[in-house]
Amino acid sequence: MKKFGILVLAGLLIAVFAIPASAMEHVFGGYWDTRAWMQENFDGNDDDTSEEGEVTAVETRGRLYYTAIFHDDLKFVTKLEMDAVYGSNDGKGTGGYGDIGADGVNLEVKNSYADFNLGSVNAKIGVQTLTLGRGLLFDDDFAGAVVGYQSDMMTLPFIWMKSYEGGKGLNKRDVDYFGVAPSFTPSDMFSLTPYFMFVYSERAKDWEPTENYEDVKMYYAGLDLDANFGPASIWLTGIYQGGEAELYKDPDTTHDFKAYLGAVGASVDMGFADIHLEAFYASGDDDTSDNDQEKFFVPAGQSYYWGNIMGFGKRGPGLGDRNYDNVVNGSPGDQIGNIMAANVGTTIKPTSDLSITLDAWYAKLAEEAEKDDPNGAVEGEDELGIEADVIITYQLVKGLQLDLVGAYLFAGDAVYKGDDGEEDPYEIGTSLSLSF
Repeated sequence: MKKFGILVLAGLLIAVFAIPASAMEHVFGGYWDTRAWMQENFDGNDDDTSEEGEVTAVETRGRLYYTAIFHDDLKFVTKLEMDAVYGSNDGKGTGGYGDIGADGVNLEVKNSYADFNLGSVNAKIGVQTLTLGRGLLFDDDFAGAVVGYQSDMMTLPFIWMKSYEGGKGLNKRDVDYFGVAPSFTPSDMFSLTPYFMFVYSERAKDWEPTENYEDVKMYYAGLDLDANFGPASIWLTGIYQGGEAELYKDPDTTHDFKAYLGAVGASVDMGFADIHLEAFYASGDDDTSDNDQEKFFVPAGQSYYWGNIMGFGKRGPGLGDRNYDNVVNGSPGDQIGNIMAANVGTTIKPTSDLSITLDAWYAKLAEEAEKDDPNGAVEGEDELGIEADVIITYQLVKGLQLDLVGAYLFAGDAVYKGDDGEEDPYEIGTSLSLSF
């Protein structure tokens, strides 16, 4: 049997290399950046007594994309990534790629999947990227499959993600996501995307994000709406989280999920500048002693960027999000739950090569922080504060972009830990990037 397998593999390799070069198209692409920045007073303590939330660092990322196009109905997609922190060891930048000598094992596989069509049905099988609910529900890489019908006016994809593999003989410990996300585009002005995602496991405790639960049957039902009226546009997102899960330590106790999230945004393009607005609300748990879980959360995969200090930065390079996961004390970062926030801003374009983005964010917790809040928020408080962001973007030469970032948070009481002489958090940084 082993010899037969070797012969089959050899035959496949011969067949691939025997394909005439003209029968395939090879598409290459990529991305590179280097960031340098400092973040101060992020831990909620006095500047002179703690350095826990402070970072001064330089890091780099490179990505290489390769797509083999066999024909119109078959593609193979590969995306590789290399990360490093300057001066790093194995703890920062895999394998010490950024230290003296620069050698290190630091090649990560981001995507590797087959993309093919069977008539009007498209399938993507393998490790790939998916976004649901603008990232408020899911925005990450995963191993699984997306198979769906597609036409000019609609798509109907069915989604399966293997979130956790229990192992041989341990199928009950698997955690799977199942979903469907039809999208309707009746005109260039309007699109509508309802979606449903189901999280299932018979023994979820072995996966860290669900370690408190045994039997999990949890679902999310959501809707995205986008409307474009020439220079003006508006978008809406609503998601409800329901279902139930048995507690691992007490199987007779069941938690009922009753959480929700809403978000809205709008923008007006005036040519030389735009005005953009945004607000979102994600429910918190008003009584942690009962069995109703009312805080919106996703076990893994959710990622939505917003303010630079409180949420990694929706606009600009997103400083601190890779190797340090550094957001201000008390904020959930990109894991949107138990929070409300609002934003107003503008992007001014003095020239074709220069833009200046100004943003203001206000945020507070939806429910006051409990003792031992997972994000470190001060017990009994809910104010995160008002954040001011400035991003200057300049194209140095064609294809090479420079970003300068400055952000300051007028921190609220949920950020501070009660020390005397607290200092407000701020960050300053720059990023040099290119893509091809």
